[in-house]
Amino acid sequence: MKFNNGKELLDLCSKENLMISDIMIKLEMNNYNKTEDEVFAQMHKSFIIMKNAVHKSLTEDIKSMGGLIGGEAKKLIKQIENNKNISGLTTSKAMAYAMGVLEVNASMGLIVAAPTAGSCGIIPGVLTAIQEAHGFTDEQMTKALFTAAGIGMVVTMNATVAGAEGGCQAETGSAAAMASAAVCELMGGTPKQCLDAAAICIKNIMGLICDPIAGLVEAPCQKRNAIGATNSLISAEMTLAGIDSIIPFDEVVESMYKVGRSMPVELRETALGGVAATATGCTLCSKIFNLKIY
Repeated sequence: MKFNNGKELLDLCSKENLMISDIMIKLEMNNYNKTEDEVFAQMHKSFIIMKNAVHKSLTEDIKSMGGLIGGEAKKLIKQIENNKNISGLTTSKAMAYAMGVLEVNASMGLIVAAPTAGSCGIIPGVLTAIQEAHGFTDEQMTKALFTAAGIGMVVTMNATVAGAEGGCQAETGSAAAMASAAVCELMGGTPKQCLDAAAICIKNIMGLICDPIAGLVEAPCQKRNAIGATNSLISAEMTLAGIDSIIPFDEVVESMYKVGRSMPVELRETALGGVAATATGCTLCSKIFNLKIY
């Protein structure tokens, strides 16, 4: 049992009459000679780490290593508690949780790099908010992570999830796509709808550069995780309403990779372009590393 792209994954789902999560569980069992319980337990451990990172960001005082972020998740939660949030409850929570996990990452806390450390807040933020909103069990959430893994696997095989190679579109875009597909399956979507949701996510931020201030995974990364969380939710909602992606998932992934490779090196995680190269960005970099930048 194997697949190399989204189309082959969908064909496999159709042939076996299984969801994406089921295919991924069987694939893991075959590839690593493990039982279903062993495979599931390993993924469940990842989900618990994700939820713990969300909890840590909301219950502890966190400051990042570079000092650029810390406490933003709590501020958003306070907005919710005071009934002053603008977005719906689930979306607002997803934003807060996603930003919080980035705070944990930037302070050397324990996270799951799914698919990367720079985008690690999106999947935990979205799935934790969805679980709270709809009462899904941990078992259901763990299974949804296998769906997310299927999307990440296809992107990794055919493009990249690295900001250094494809810009932030590849990093937070892939994470949002993974989360959106997971939500789609949780809410009763078909495998095709899962891929459509993932495709819409990537299209929504096609061309987004990677420009971390001082080269640190702090800013603007944290806020882009919030964007990724909301992107995943709106993409899933559109798809579940019956709105297809006009461009197939595989073609979107191919386009994203081409766009990423077309970006100049300054816009791919080198901190030489975008907001990292602004006067304020350079001043912050100088302060963090005690450098004199001309």
